[in-house]
Amino acid sequence: MEPAQFLTTSGVIIVAGKGGVGKTTVTAALAVAASSVGLRVLIVEVEGKDSMASAFETGRLSYDEQVLVEAARDHAGVHARTVTPDDALLDYLNERGLQRLSKRLVSSGLLDMISTAIPGIRDILVLGKVKQLERSGTFDLVLVDAPAAGHAITFLQSASGLLDAVAVGPINAQARDVQDLLGDPDRCRILLVTAPEETPVNELVETAYSLEDRVGVALGPVVVNGVHPPLAGLAVDPEVAAAAAGVALVEGEAEALRGAARFRTARSDLQQEQLTRLAEELPLPQLLLPDLFTSDLGRAGLDTLAAALIEQLGSLESEPRA
Repeated sequence: MEPAQFLTTSGVIIVAGKGGVGKTTVTAALAVAASSVGLRVLIVEVEGKDSMASAFETGRLSYDEQVLVEAARDHAGVHARTVTPDDALLDYLNERGLQRLSKRLVSSGLLDMISTAIPGIRDILVLGKVKQLERSGTFDLVLVDAPAAGHAITFLQSASGLLDAVAVGPINAQARDVQDLLGDPDRCRILLVTAPEETPVNELVETAYSLEDRVGVALGPVVVNGVHPPLAGLAVDPEVAAAAAGVALVEGEAEALRGAARFRTARSDLQQEQLTRLAEELPLPQLLLPDLFTSDLGRAGLDTLAAALIEQLGSLESEPRA
């Protein structure tokens, strides 16, 4: 499958995963990958954190769109914005000529009272804005950096919950529109992110089945972040390798190198066990992103991860169309 074909299978891709597995990094890398194959991309960040801005080495995101990757010969461009419930409500009311009411709701704290009285209203405001952005057609792909896995399920369940609680009116209409978006694989799908470790894999499998059973969304491939890339020569004894290269090792160096090789081999074996288990428990394609062994990726790191995504997306089989 051509990478652009996969990335436009749905107009919205919601990226979700357990906290700490690199969900935001994957969202950023996916945006760079999509832009590099000619797609105009909008990233929507819903938690108001600085992680996305740090990934692109730019200023803090706001409700106003900000350019993260300029459109150029080799990129269609990446834009980003935050969408919080307060901002989404202000936007919704302002579009309907209710500016004074919107300001009073936020400044008085009434939104918090309403959200307590109507569970799910804050999430539906955010998802309603995502739906509006998708319908606008301004971007080829909208990437949503979703809340961490636990909240992601309630976040995506908000529409069905509100449809049960509110029978008529604008809230019902908004919830129905969001439910239509989430339930249509031609418009939206979920990309789950994990790390090749036991606990994140357990949580991802549980989240995947919960999303399918309770929300009814389409799942894309699983992205496994932080996979140790193959390292040639680990099985060769350091003294043998040094002699072949004409290098003299100092005392203790050979044993230190043996220990490092054993550690790396053991870590790789453990990761492979989790990848195998994940494939057995969740039969979805896996996209493996290499561990770059740094907490400060920068744009060069994002480009490396984006290239890895593009290469693997190209090997995916095309999905049969109904």
